[in-house]
Amino acid sequence: MKNVILLKPFQCVVFVFAGVFVHSTSAADWEIKMLNFGAKGSMVFEPDFVQAEVGDTVTFIPSNSGHNARSYVVPDGAKSWKTPVDKPYTIALEQEGLHLFYCPPHLMMGMVGMIQVELASNLDKLMAKAPKLRSKVALKPERVDELLRQIRQ
Repeated sequence: MKNVILLKPFQCVVFVFAGVFVHSTSAADWEIKMLNFGAKGSMVFEPDFVQAEVGDTVTFIPSNSGHNARSYVVPDGAKSWKTPVDKPYTIALEQEGLHLFYCPPHLMMGMVGMIQVELASNLDKLMAKAPKLRSKVALKPERVDELLRQIRQ
C-alpha cells in the first residue's frame, strides 16, 4: 500500500464538485453542412435544426461549392451574421433564443435552417417574420413549416 493517497473528507468534496463543474460547463461545437443533396433532398443544411445551449458554437461547413448562410432572425441582443461563400465559418451562441437562417443563393429552393439556443425567447419576433421568408421559397416552402414545428417552448 505504498502508492495509496488518503484524502480528507473536505478534499473529496472539492474533487467531486470540481469534476461536476468542469463537466457541466463544457460547450459543444455543432457542425452544419451546406449540401447540394442530403437526407432531406436537394439544397439543404444538415442538420437543418440544432438544439443548442448558451456558450456553444456552430460551424457552417461548405461541403459543396456555392453555399453560405445568412441570419434572418436572431435572438434579442445577438448580432446578425453572414458566412462567406465556400468557407467554413463559426458563430458563437451567446444569447438565448432562435436563429432562423438561409442560404442566399438557394433560398428559393428551400435551403433554410434554425438554431434554438435554450428557450425560444424571441418566438413572437420569429413568428412575425417567418411568413415573409416562406413567401420567398418557390420549391419546398414546407421546410420553413417543418422548422417551426421543431421549436421547443
